[in-house]
Amino acid sequence: MNVGIIDYGAGNLRSAANAVQSLGVTPRILSDSRGFEELTHLILPGVGAFGDSMEELQRRGLAEPVRQWIAQDRPFFGICVGYQMLFEAGQESPGIAGLSVFPGQVVRFPEDGRKIPHMGWNAARPTDLADPLWQGLGELPYFYFVHSYFPEPTDPSLVAMECEYEGTRFAAAIRRGNLIATQFHPEKSQQAGIRLLKNFLDL
Repeated sequence: MNVGIIDYGAGNLRSAANAVQSLGVTPRILSDSRGFEELTHLILPGVGAFGDSMEELQRRGLAEPVRQWIAQDRPFFGICVGYQMLFEAGQESPGIAGLSVFPGQVVRFPEDGRKIPHMGWNAARPTDLADPLWQGLGELPYFYFVHSYFPEPTDPSLVAMECEYEGTRFAAAIRRGNLIATQFHPEKSQQAGIRLLKNFLDL
């Protein structure tokens, strides 16, 4: 097993690497387009703004290798902004295109008096409990969220987990083939997050 973690300046790079290391795997940090062919699994973490993250991914020559990896249906895990960038565009950064792997937009929670960002522990309900990725997590696992924006996939069949925050239901995770991407942070979600990462590495 050879796990790569994309480095484009995201704040949770080290915590993601530590989570993988806790499972007995030393990840390889990728800050340019070299070394993808040696990997078995790829993780795209993320903390920060959609536009800044996309621009840095492009600047380092990482956007196209990520697209190609996903197109080949190789095991891929996108986290937070690393999930959001899989879509076409985001309200946070008008005029900046995402990776456009999937059709859909990244939108902000409604400004209706709720506390934004959505921060803390929240339940995420899997849409298919038989999926091996959710093995050992139970019917309603809790994960750690920190975000003001969330994707709205055009294709509802992508949605693999749903979460509700003050009346707004959103796609907490998507799944297709060997790809998973989550709005929550598995690397900050203690036992549930580590179990999810283990299930991903078992793909």
